[in-house]
Amino acid sequence: MPLDTSTTLQGETACDVLIIGGGPAGATAATLLAEKGRQVVMLEKDSHPRFHIGESLLPLNLRIFERLGVAEQMAAIGVHKPGARFVSDEHGAHTAFSFAAGLNQDYTYAYQVRRSDFDTVLFRRAQAAGADAREGMRVLDVTLDARGGHRVAARDAEGAMHAFRPRFVIDASGRDTVLATAMGSKARNPHNTTAALYGHFRGVAPFGEAEDGNITIHLFDHGWFWMIPLPDGVMSIGVVSNPDFFKRRQGSPRDFFLETLRAVPSVARRIGGAELIGEVTTTGNYSYASKVMQGDGWLMAGDSYAFIDPVFSSGVLLAMASAEMGAEVADTWLDDPARATPMARAFERKVKRAIGSLSWLIYRINKPVLRDMFMNPSNRFRMREGLVSLLAGDVHANANRQLPVLAFKAAYLWLSLAHRFGYRLRPEGLVKRREGAAMG
Repeated sequence: MPLDTSTTLQGETACDVLIIGGGPAGATAATLLAEKGRQVVMLEKDSHPRFHIGESLLPLNLRIFERLGVAEQMAAIGVHKPGARFVSDEHGAHTAFSFAAGLNQDYTYAYQVRRSDFDTVLFRRAQAAGADAREGMRVLDVTLDARGGHRVAARDAEGAMHAFRPRFVIDASGRDTVLATAMGSKARNPHNTTAALYGHFRGVAPFGEAEDGNITIHLFDHGWFWMIPLPDGVMSIGVVSNPDFFKRRQGSPRDFFLETLRAVPSVARRIGGAELIGEVTTTGNYSYASKVMQGDGWLMAGDSYAFIDPVFSSGVLLAMASAEMGAEVADTWLDDPARATPMARAFERKVKRAIGSLSWLIYRINKPVLRDMFMNPSNRFRMREGLVSLLAGDVHANANRQLPVLAFKAAYLWLSLAHRFGYRLRPEGLVKRREGAAMG
């Protein structure tokens, strides 16, 4: 990232930790480190409140809210989310997964939030904790040198340049992936190259008689839709599919988006009397990961390291949980770099394991076998409870909690084999597709 040296640099600011990005990951790390007495500078390129996607949270977010001291504020700005509903026109069925039916009974609900409000609460909390949290500051150059001193240059909204000399750097820049881009370590995920179109609506019909707060995932032949109820009667709707599907677009993104919504019966019924408010937004290349996550005196948290398909609403939780762990690494490193080294490696393993747990489902969400299992859920060997725990974000569960998940995966493999021989899972059991004979 070349530095524009034609602009005068302000005086260099020394600090313990510099955090790039003031979203959920950055604000979480900033709050926790500031509360430990560290000198923290957090640089956010935009100004709050600002629009962002990723509006559906998971129950395990609640634990972090409690630690940050923002639980009451989140309850005030959020829509109560008891679980997730999946709808399939192909199956002519729907199924709801209640978080209260999962293995982890400590946190049994979540929230749907406007990210502009949510991110503002977290950013202001970091400031209240003592972090030097600055808005309108775009990081342009980072030179990593743990021994000689890292150097970071940023430009403010008026165009003035600012220089920083932090001892530790946390990249929480989200999809900007500041460090990964500078290092050339960012790679698209070959297993999941999706894109999305999304917008906000008013007047969307509830799935049932009344709005129940669930996120609803409508499955269709080429991907899936999200419907997220937000405060004040607003519904966030998006469609996620592969690049080939979006290449069909003729006309504006808005027209293509509305045409796609109207083409799926279960979705069309809900938006018949709805009004699109605001712009339709598009984003591509959803999934990626950096080849490196941490090093001497630096680390990546949240989407700055990796982003996976949002079908299971895991983005904000993975960002905040990784930032929480990353803050512990940074705090230890500042006192004893040698002791922090194994902590950083454990941090990396835990983040990768959490992403891997969800990715297994994500890579298969468009497979007929997994869709059959979602539409015909079984709790044999507590498989449904294990699945609910994954959907709730309980991705750091102990071995006992993982057994039902292993059973679910084993069932998937067995049903995949049956699928190869022409069978599909239906409410009455395995059914031969060609002959229609039930198999118990």
